[in-house]
Amino acid sequence: MMPDAPAEIQADLLRRIAARDRDAFGEFYDQTARPLFAIACRMLGNEGEAEEVIQDAFVQIWTKADKFDPAKGRAFHWALALARNLCLDRLRARQRRARVIVENLETPEWEAAAAPESAAPTTWSGPDGVVVQNAVRELPGDQRRAIELAFFDGLTHQEIAAALNEPLGTIKARVRRGMLKLRAGLEQLL
Repeated sequence: MMPDAPAEIQADLLRRIAARDRDAFGEFYDQTARPLFAIACRMLGNEGEAEEVIQDAFVQIWTKADKFDPAKGRAFHWALALARNLCLDRLRARQRRARVIVENLETPEWEAAAAPESAAPTTWSGPDGVVVQNAVRELPGDQRRAIELAFFDGLTHQEIAAALNEPLGTIKARVRRGMLKLRAGLEQLL
């Protein structure tokens, strides 16, 4: 069976998984693992990371099966949302790493020379440094600011909306558009 199996069958499997039925877990895995993995590969562009994400997703399926509500949607879509969120977490971590790289690129040479050896920044030069700098520069200021507040200052979307005196939907859209632009700009490097 594939993810398009009758919704009732997969919903029943999740109910059984919530009761710690290992056979139901195996059936659900057999039905959904391949398409979830394919989606994770597409989102992350890396099979190794996709494998890790899918493993984490199935741990969450095992532990959170009791949270599934068939009235709110299909079982496969619920599992897909778990996997997608884990993929987004991975992509956000990549963005944070890229931000650190950019900050190190922006450190003036004299500051790096004056810093203690243990605190010396990693320097990037050549084509990789150019790719990172260009990706960040290409972001419109409002998107760059929303992303900085969300991913580097740890604010929630609501907190960003309040801090910038903007509607919540506007902030969510800015963050999403900015992340997509950064991802596209950094694909070569990451």
